[in-house]
Amino acid sequence: MPRRVLPLGSPLQLLLLACSFALAAYAGVRLLAGDWRGVALWIVGAALLHDLVLLPLYTAADRAVTRGLDAGGQRARTPYVRVPAVLSGLLLLVWFPLISGMVSERYRTATGLSPDGFLARWLLITAALFGGSALLLALRVRRAAKHLPPASH
Repeated sequence: MPRRVLPLGSPLQLLLLACSFALAAYAGVRLLAGDWRGVALWIVGAALLHDLVLLPLYTAADRAVTRGLDAGGQRARTPYVRVPAVLSGLLLLVWFPLISGMVSERYRTATGLSPDGFLARWLLITAALFGGSALLLALRVRRAAKHLPPASH
């Protein structure tokens, strides 16, 4: 009977995996040392907010974009909407407390800087992302049109 060998990987992979577990354990101990109940509530709340609210919202938005582009025969152009939308959404997620003004005083106290302008900057970055994506799409469409054979009349 042949002996089964577990696919554990190379010694370097095992060492990196052990280091990542040690780092995660250290972060968990440090994180839970202060307010474990608040951290647990935040993690559960974030999971529920994502799974029950955000996931259906951005899935519906993606399907609407895909169907809209598919109806016009432009399904290959979907990434030109998805990529800037995802990047803009990630920036909004990271900077939401400052964009919304929820932590303005705490930010001012901790840094001595004004929290004004985060919304305007996020909107400018979002416009630049979508503008850059539109420019890239226009360049690719133009290049593809140059390579088309001439129409016969």
